[in-house]
Amino acid sequence: MSLNKVFASCDEAVADIFDGASIMIGGFGSFGGLPIHLISALVRQGATNLTLISNHGGRGFELSKLAKPGGYPDHGDLYAKLQVKKFIGSVPVLGGLPPISPIETLHREGKVEIEIVPFGTLAERIRAGAGGLGGFYTPTGVGTPVERGKEKKIINGKEYLLELPLTADFALVKAHKADALGNLVYRGTARCFNSIMAMAARTTIAEVDEIVPVGALDPEAVVTPHLYVKRVVEVPR
Repeated sequence: MSLNKVFASCDEAVADIFDGASIMIGGFGSFGGLPIHLISALVRQGATNLTLISNHGGRGFELSKLAKPGGYPDHGDLYAKLQVKKFIGSVPVLGGLPPISPIETLHREGKVEIEIVPFGTLAERIRAGAGGLGGFYTPTGVGTPVERGKEKKIINGKEYLLELPLTADFALVKAHKADALGNLVYRGTARCFNSIMAMAARTTIAEVDEIVPVGALDPEAVVTPHLYVKRVVEVPR
């Protein structure tokens, strides 16, 4: 295990992401918790045939201008560059306003597969993957299209669906601070999905606002221990 996981740039940190990789992307639905610099580096790197696991499908730069003046990059840019084959998440399209997002256009053309997962179920599937569990039973989705192809079980007279764990080859996450070992501290809503995805991927790459010396972080504030993090990059706030 490397004692110093600091990379000089996001481009260097994502250089070995391969075609066909599965990638978790942290954040909820706005730019605050998104690893936007790592996403942009992956767009430049050009890996294709990717499976993205995230809460939402991204807006793409043009549509993001509706959410933030001047716009911002997000994983919608990966769809726009035809780098994604499948989306697994809760909200493929954000906002529902024109212009149409890249993932919506590609799905209508049959070029991107979409697997809808209820929000809470998505979080639990990732947690199950992080914990090495074989899955869990939930009543969410019973009687809806979500149940198609899934095992059902009656527990105490109630129907449940078996949901399987989610893991990934890589996780791209956003944190506030890190040390050189890879211990992560988050700020505000950036903990949404970032912290659980960091534990469920074989290689977790974190972009952070600041890298501090080892020992400078309050141990009580560390949410993601260094054991789960392979690479950290300091980016402009």
